[in-house]
Amino acid sequence: MTNTQRTKIVELARNLIGKPYKYGARPEEAPDFFDCSSFIQYIFKEASIELPRSTIMQAEVGAPVDIKDIQPGDLLFLHGVRGFYNRNFPQGIGHVILYIGGGKTIHAASRRIQETPIVIEEGGVEENDLETVIQKAGPLVVIKRN
Repeated sequence: MTNTQRTKIVELARNLIGKPYKYGARPEEAPDFFDCSSFIQYIFKEASIELPRSTIMQAEVGAPVDIKDIQPGDLLFLHGVRGFYNRNFPQGIGHVILYIGGGKTIHAASRRIQETPIVIEEGGVEENDLETVIQKAGPLVVIKRN
């Protein structure tokens, strides 16, 4: 990722704060609605970086980063409340957030208010402290740089 792409990703993410969360939001619904992975996919695509649609598949790409070396534009993958599992991430990944620098993140956050007969979640794109998000949606599984 170039510095220009990194700057564009962070700027676009900031401009999308307040956009509503929609469980399972499809790419064609952007930029009107997002879930966590469609938000990340959208802002990276706008910066000419292609990422897979799902959170666990997004965690498969990019280079691993230690938290002490985190930079704006890095993606943090968290277990979340309901992780998805594969052989590379047996602990599960259920949420992705964008690090924007200064200990801050932007992500499509949600809270489940109904499970059946359909899943209903509410929320939106918001900026939070990194520590707060990890405490709420963690534990942290992996950090990736694309």
